[in-house]
Amino acid sequence: MITSRFGTVRGLVRLALSYPQMMFGLSGQRPPDPARVRRLVFVCQGNICRSAFADVVARRAGMNSASFGLSTSSGRAAHDPAIAAAQALGHDLSAHRALDLQDYVPLEGDLLLAMEVRQLHRLAADPRLAGLPRMLLGRWTRPVMPHLHDPYSLDDRYMARCLGRIEAAVGRLVSAFPGARLS
Repeated sequence: MITSRFGTVRGLVRLALSYPQMMFGLSGQRPPDPARVRRLVFVCQGNICRSAFADVVARRAGMNSASFGLSTSSGRAAHDPAIAAAQALGHDLSAHRALDLQDYVPLEGDLLLAMEVRQLHRLAADPRLAGLPRMLLGRWTRPVMPHLHDPYSLDDRYMARCLGRIEAAVGRLVSAFPGARLS
């Protein structure tokens, strides 16, 4: 049950620890003015599963979006199991190519959406990104899941569940940030 719902025991523990961090303002979030958000930027570790998928879903929903990884190689293809799980959900991840943090160009109106609290802290510590608004994508899942554990190399059932959670969260972002819609 743990592997299919949370990825690993570590994923469940990190999820449990992320709730109080979020509730007590220790997560590193910097909420945006919704009227100023012009682009949704999804962030994870490798930009080959979670953030890549969120970007594809947001673009398909008509949103101005981008994604990058905190520790990856630009140009890397999406993870094959993520491509398969995305396909099962009706999304094509096959053309995605990873973008590393160093190659990301921040724009005015960007909202950074991370998958984990520790990623928010890393974004806050980066001088180029510290002033940008940043939040946890899991705030838009139902129930709220402030930690969306990395599905890379984990159980295929968890990959599908994780991407399903991300798809639902992105669907809620569409109405929360109408200024990020493409014309």
